[in-house]
This record gives sequence, structure tokens and C-alpha cells, in this order.
Amino acid sequence: MFTGIITGVGRIVAIHSLGSSLDHGKRLTIETPVDYLDDVGLGDSIALNGACMTATAIDKAARQFCVDVSAESLDKTCGLTETGPINLEKALRANDRLGGHIVSGHVDGLGSVTHFAQIGESWELRILAPAGISKYLAYKGSITINGVSLTVNRVVDQPEGGCEISINLIPHTVENTALGHLKPLSQVNLEIDLIARYVERMLQDSRKP
Repeated sequence: MFTGIITGVGRIVAIHSLGSSLDHGKRLTIETPVDYLDDVGLGDSIALNGACMTATAIDKAARQFCVDVSAESLDKTCGLTETGPINLEKALRANDRLGGHIVSGHVDGLGSVTHFAQIGESWELRILAPAGISKYLAYKGSITINGVSLTVNRVVDQPEGGCEISINLIPHTVENTALGHLKPLSQVNLEIDLIARYVERMLQDSRKP
């Protein structure tokens, strides 16, 4: 489990194929901030842009760790097939503060950036969310974008399906996550609020005869 509070911005520095076909995944080597790996061990969970992965190799002297990403995960996420900056979050401990919201590290769908511009001291980020998850998005509700816990400021349903959500990013978020590298048409990983899943399930059960 995670909180959506990014604990470091790393960088994918190398990508190696684990096989010769599309059925094979990739091995990623991620460089981390100084001392980031001091309390990380083999097998620990680390979210990469909101996708929960397992540390399979660690080189603390080089500030690097590796993860193996399956073909299925690559198909359902974005931002894991190119070198460059990436949001990192270590798994939640039982005694940690829940500063964001409850995040599972399982990507529910991919969104597309439609607008990203500075307004005053902050930034407005608009994302087109697919129809499959738009029903879970609500005004002042929580959404995880590339692993970052954020609050939805506006929801506009689209005639062709899906919805456009608007997010306000304060300077601290832009400066301390990889969201500042987004631009129009960039794809992002989206995870809906975990509570919304259970609400839908309970409503489905209540309609049964």
C-alpha cells in the first residue's frame, strides 16, 4: 500500500528486454536520490509513477535498483518504457502518516494531458480520463496521477465518453515530483480512489434480488 506522497524523483537510466517477443517484459534500472536506498532491501515494493514494482537488485553505492516489469504491466501502464525522470514512493509502513490517501499501486487506466499551464503561482493540469473510470471521479474526490495523490477540482463529462478532470498543482508539487515534465498529449497513469471500488461493489450487491 502507498499514500500518493512521492518520496523521491528518480530516473530510469537503462532498459533491457527480458526476451525477444512481445510476451516478454523489461528490466529497468533506476537511479535514485542520495541515501534513498538506505532502508530498502531486496523484495521491497516501490511504486514507479504509481505502479507497484518489486526491487530485484540493489546497488546502494551507485544509488541504483532494478525492477522486472511484465509485458502485462507494460501494456497497462505508461512511462516505463523510456529513460527519464520518474516518481518514486516506498511502500507504506504501519506507523507512517497517511498524508495523501490510500493507494494500492495498481493502475486503473491511462489518461491524456489536455492542458498544462501556470496560473498565478500554481499550475492547472487537465486530463482526459477514459470512460471505464470516469464514473469514479468526483469533485473534491481523490485521484492518483503518476503516483501523486491529488484532489479533483472540476469534472466535465465528454459527449464521446470519459471525462476531463482539472487539477491544481502547487509549486511544491511541481518542484518535487516528475509532473512538471508533463505536456499536452502526455499519457499518465491513473488510479481511482480505493473506497470508490467498494462503494460500487456494495451498490451492485444491493440491487440483487
